[in-house]
Amino acid sequence: MDRRTFATTVLGSAVGLAAAAKLTDASAQMMKLPPGANMAVVKENMARAKKYHLVACYGINAVGRNDCAAGAHSCAGQATIARDPKSFVLLPVGDCQKIAGGSLKPF
Repeated sequence: MDRRTFATTVLGSAVGLAAAAKLTDASAQMMKLPPGANMAVVKENMARAKKYHLVACYGINAVGRNDCAAGAHSCAGQATIARDPKSFVLLPVGDCQKIAGGSLKPF
């Protein structure tokens, strides 16, 4: 491996590690919330679901990008794994079935 390829590989790895560390830090900050701290978010999400006719779609969330969960954690924004089968995202009726891995019930 020549110097240029080696330098490019090292630089790419460093950038990837820095990005991963930032995501891990953000997830850790979300997990520090006291129990019940997200109750306002839960109420807001449920009101939004009712107003816009949204349904809970389980198993399609990204890390820290969920609207709530079925007992996995205290709620919104606290998913620690992507595609968590117990965390859901609110979607318009009919969209969940169109997404691979999406389910209207926790599994």
